[in-house]
Formats: sequence, structure tokens, C-alpha cells
Amino acid sequence: MRLHMLRVCTRQKWTAGAMIRADVHPPQFQCATMEDGHKDVKVKGHTRIPAGTYKIKLRKEGTLTQKYAQKFPDIHKGMLWLQNVPGFEYIYIHLGNTHEHSEGCILVGNSVNYDTGFQGDSVAAYKSLYTLVANQILAEDDVEITIEDVA
Repeated sequence: MRLHMLRVCTRQKWTAGAMIRADVHPPQFQCATMEDGHKDVKVKGHTRIPAGTYKIKLRKEGTLTQKYAQKFPDIHKGMLWLQNVPGFEYIYIHLGNTHEHSEGCILVGNSVNYDTGFQGDSVAAYKSLYTLVANQILAEDDVEITIEDVA
């Protein structure tokens, strides 16, 4: 499975984008995304990750994994974890409404207000994306995401 995330709106504190499924024809919109803003020098918990291609695996340990297992007991099998992100550790795809929920991770939602940087309907977007990606990983299919800076 291949996901492609296009960063389409960059502000000082936040970055909004769109995630599509790139392995189907025609490509399909999956969800909106929200991240921290770009910084030339990394600031822990306040900087988006570098553009690039990353494998996604399930991380089955850690505090956030336990929290999501309680929140989504019917679907949760581990956090969606981006591998080998230069200068970063434990980068996840998870739910959240603003860059303040990000800590450097990728947040998903079904809508974005480009004036305020608020992302809506995050739980529904997360459940849809999570089910799709986790099932692929559990079926031992490779899943990767390519992140591209458009704006």
C-alpha cells in the first residue's frame, strides 16, 4: 500500500495537507492532515518531519498505544509508526484537531479550516485510515507514505 501526503498550506505554526491512496487508480482522497510548522532547526515537539518516503509499521508498546487501545478497543492493534525519520523518534499518525496535538506527528481529519488551522472530524478519519492501514500491515503487506511539500 502506498499513501501520498501533500502539504498544501504552510503557516508559521502549522501545516495542513491531504493524504491520498496512491496505489489505486485513480488515486483516492483518504483524509486531511495537520502537522506542526516547518522550522530550519528542529525543535522537539514543535517541528514537522522532513519530506520523504517512510515505511509504516505498528508499534505495540508505549503510553500512547495503551491510551488508543482503551479508546478504540475494537480496532486498535498498535500505533501507526513511521520508520527511520531523520532526527525524529516515535512519529505516529493519530487523531487531533490542531498542531498543538501533534508533537511532531501527523494528525488526520476530514476537514480543515485554512484560516485557523483547525482540523475537524478527526476520530472518524482516524478510524477509517487506521483500519485500512493496520489491516494491510497485519496481512504482512508493506505500507509506505511519501510526504511532499507542495506549499
